[in-house]
Amino acid sequence: MSDVQHNDIGSKTEKATFAGGCFWCMVTPFEELPGIIEVVSGYTGGHTVNPTYEEVCSETTGHVEAVQITFDPDIFPYSKLLELFWQQIDPTDAGGQFYDRGTSYGTAIFTHSEEQRQQAEASKVALQNSGRFTKPIITPILPAVAFYRAEEYHQGYHHKNPAHYKRYRKGSGRDAFIENHWTHKEDKKSLKERLTPLQYEVTQNSATESPFRNDFWDHHGDGIYVDIVSGEPLFSSLDKFDSDCGWPSFTGPIRKYSVKEKTDLTHLMIRTEVRSKVADSHLGHVFNDGPGADGLRYCINSAALRFVPKEDLEQEGYGEYRALFQGMSHK
Repeated sequence: MSDVQHNDIGSKTEKATFAGGCFWCMVTPFEELPGIIEVVSGYTGGHTVNPTYEEVCSETTGHVEAVQITFDPDIFPYSKLLELFWQQIDPTDAGGQFYDRGTSYGTAIFTHSEEQRQQAEASKVALQNSGRFTKPIITPILPAVAFYRAEEYHQGYHHKNPAHYKRYRKGSGRDAFIENHWTHKEDKKSLKERLTPLQYEVTQNSATESPFRNDFWDHHGDGIYVDIVSGEPLFSSLDKFDSDCGWPSFTGPIRKYSVKEKTDLTHLMIRTEVRSKVADSHLGHVFNDGPGADGLRYCINSAALRFVPKEDLEQEGYGEYRALFQGMSHK
């Protein structure tokens, strides 16, 4: 995986604090992003000092489960954190979030400056006016108060207990809600008009392009590969390697959160399909024969990707990904 070293991040850092229900589920959307230094699970908004998980769940403390993000705004601006936050929650639910009910699972944006408050208020109005939700957006915007780090077993829970975490996310209804409200939706006619026939067949019908006769199998150059359908950043040239298979291969995505996996039983084989999270595009498959630390090879169709050179990242709206290439050489 690509990694931004802390010493490559500027000296200017800020904090962002978001409550979005279960804090286990609010870490993964923000980690692994350029400019994100730390994501901590904890409690805030209440009237007691150093509350425990049990006390917060008892709803006697006034605290909510939250995450506090330390970030470099010159790399990853607060406005983009706000966009990600809204995409993780049901902002119309005043009684909790998904399966988890009660005030401790409520949503809120806790702002650390007047500038953050103004941006948060503007983003809330924009979401309400977008028509994405028919009910009012009720998530409050409040001044940040004392934040208390949760018990250590809650920190990075998805890494410590990945199987339970995945079952919980799915069972809680969060994943289904996000997919229903935030998946990139475009009608087939529009897609057919703007994609080539091969791009359409690969991304929409899970076709496979020919090996050694595609755009990126032997492509070199620093930059990122984005979903041809939605533009979502998926892979970095820093993780690309020559696997001699005839398709572009990567040791991992830029963020594991950006892709999802499904069991593929077609062609009398058992394989793991890789799809993009936002557009649900078919990308390719992942195999356990890669050279990286995780031993994975993401074998991806070129037709599912668009390459953005590092010198064009800023003008194309991917400026935060410049940090991936600062002080790092091509592998």
